[in-house]
Parts: sequence; structure tokens; C-alpha cells
Amino acid sequence: MIAIVDYGAGNLNSVKKAFDYLGAEVAVTDRPETVAAADKVVLPGVGHFSSLRSLDRAGLRDTLLQAASSGTPFLGICLGMQWLFEGSEECSEVAGAGIFSGRCRQFPSSVKSPHVGWNSLAIQEGSRLLRGVAQNSFVYYTHSFHAPVVAETTAASEYGLLFAGVVERGNIFGVQFHSEKSGDVGLAILKNFCEA
Repeated sequence: MIAIVDYGAGNLNSVKKAFDYLGAEVAVTDRPETVAAADKVVLPGVGHFSSLRSLDRAGLRDTLLQAASSGTPFLGICLGMQWLFEGSEECSEVAGAGIFSGRCRQFPSSVKSPHVGWNSLAIQEGSRLLRGVAQNSFVYYTHSFHAPVVAETTAASEYGLLFAGVVERGNIFGVQFHSEKSGDVGLAILKNFCEA
């Protein structure tokens, strides 16, 4: 069973529909015990980094960190991916998970923010999450802050600068774009996660 974490800031219905379409068994939940018992965990997210405070209030933060460190396949989507980093300039008093190094920053003033729409992925060879996805495939973004390119970046996009579109380390995956709104490419990525 895949647990889709409900902390009050996720695009839950679209994410669930995408997994339902793939035939996956999913549960949308805000209960730490359900997340702890899941075979896989998805942390979606839309909006301001401060909304991640709810993970602490619901007792979910420690459960998510335990799942990630114990080898449970874990996927962060958009804000959920940003949580995997140390934090964000958007709300410096809320700590990220610190699984990946660096902080999320605002796009430069030379481009319009938020970054909304379709953008291509420069894919690194050997990505498990992007297996079978063609180089320069387009995915759907909507965000004002971006994660830095780090050693674990397996795909990047450009918008005023190069930023991390996908990160992977062992059982932990993150996508800055909305895979659930990225058509066939997004479904292929979610299918790869289901098989991780």
C-alpha cells in the first residue's frame, strides 16, 4: 500500500487519481501509524513552505524520517521534494528533512515568478525514477522557489538558472514538478516509483 500523506497542503485528489489509474493500492492519510505501515510513502505539496509545520503538529515528521531512513520507497512531489532539503528561504524557521544538502531559493528577478507551465528535463543517465523517459521530455511545474542542483540530481530544468527537477538517493526520490499533472511522462515516472 502507498500512503499519500495529508498534512493540509497537498494536491491529494490529483495524486490519488494518478496512482488509481496505474492500479496501485493507495490510502490518503494523516495518521502516523498508517504511514509507518505503508510499503511506499508519497509526500505531495502545494503552497508555502510554512505549511510543512503541520508535519510536526500531526506527529508525521518523525514517522516520515523513519520511513525514509529504513529503506521505504519515498517520493516527495513539489513542496514535498523541497522538504527533503535543509530548508527554504521562503520560511527559514521551518527546517527541512536535511536528506539532501542545500536550501531552496527564490528564482532570480530576471524571470517571472512563479515558474508555471511546461518545461523540459535534462536527464542524467542511470536514473531509476526516469527509466524509459525520453531526454528533454516536458513536465508541468508551478513553483516560486527551487532546489539547488546537487550530486543526487538526476534531472534538471532551466528557468533563469539551472535547478533540480529530480533528485534520487537510494530509496528516496523527489520531483519538483507535478508528476500527477504531467501527462504520460508523469504517469511513467509514478509507475517507476510503484516498481521501486
